[in-house]
Amino acid sequence: MPPASVKTPSLWSNISRKNLALFLIAVFFTFAIMGIISDISNMGRSTPLHYALNVLLSGSFAIFYVYAGVTLRRKFWLFFLPFLAFQIFFMTMVAKWLPDTRHLNQLNPAETAALTTRLGFDSAAIAIAISIGYSGFVTAFMRETRHHISINKEKAALESEFLAARHIQQLILPQSNETFAGFHVDSVYTPAQQVGGDFFQILSDGAGGILIVIGDVAGKGLSAAMLVSMLVGIVRATAEETHDPARILRKLHDRLLGSAGEGFSTALAAHIAHNGLVTIANAGHLSPYLDGKEIELPGALPLGVSAGGDYQSITFALPPGSRLTFYTDGVVEARNQAGELFGFDRAQAISVSTAAAVTKAAVDFGQEDDITVATIERLPA
Repeated sequence: MPPASVKTPSLWSNISRKNLALFLIAVFFTFAIMGIISDISNMGRSTPLHYALNVLLSGSFAIFYVYAGVTLRRKFWLFFLPFLAFQIFFMTMVAKWLPDTRHLNQLNPAETAALTTRLGFDSAAIAIAISIGYSGFVTAFMRETRHHISINKEKAALESEFLAARHIQQLILPQSNETFAGFHVDSVYTPAQQVGGDFFQILSDGAGGILIVIGDVAGKGLSAAMLVSMLVGIVRATAEETHDPARILRKLHDRLLGSAGEGFSTALAAHIAHNGLVTIANAGHLSPYLDGKEIELPGALPLGVSAGGDYQSITFALPPGSRLTFYTDGVVEARNQAGELFGFDRAQAISVSTAAAVTKAAVDFGQEDDITVATIERLPA
């Protein structure tokens, strides 16, 4: 079943709100210094309102630049030049609206003392702004560093769990080199992620025949992998009691319906006797192909759906030299870059090929979901 689309988070969403606030405060105070420097260059002649606006606008414009840089990334320059022109125009207009006090060619002692006090205030303001800005940057950096260390630890633990789950899935898969007298069996399992939601088992019935069960669990990740492991265990246990496909599906359905949580799975079970008689039952899964022709099966709901559980079997002959091909929907749901699905027509056309060839065709087309292909050919006597 296809994975849900994932929306890529923005850089802002990766930063906690507290750290983002600290970072923007640091940006504000660091660049607010430009307003203070402007007052120094004017020898303290800026009016209090003009002084305050210069400081406020210098810090605020800097925040806008940072936000645009993070949000627009490579397109930042399309924003930067027009906004810089607007900033220069706006601050020029503010200077005209709030002109500085008159320039004095010669200062008396009182005016000299006032200027000294003003420049001392500017120096102290710069020192305070730098301290706040630097402290904000350092604090935000340290907090984000600890946050990323914690995330990396969690990611490493999750990757370890995925690797363990993948190893378990590989252990429960049928052996590729396993042989069955009178049949040629071929299978390929290619998960879309580290662990998959597909499952299949190919077992000997102990009387020269073969039992195959193939399915696709809803969902992805570890939860789907756990369901896969549970269903495979039930298949193996049930196969020791019966080889009736309908009874096997019913057993899987009842166990899945009674399990904790909500989950369902498509599945198909088929028993191929040593004489080529095939008994098959389906639970919402793709129908198999017999020598390139789709087998019509009775419709039924997937395993684990409360209204389901009623599975009917049909029988037909598998002549010597004929081949049965089983898929999961990762084959038909492969999608190329143009958005075109691989589809049922292509899947049916290549169903006479080897499992490896079918898998390669679907993967090369554009794999989006787990892909399982199994073929069983009855050998001539």
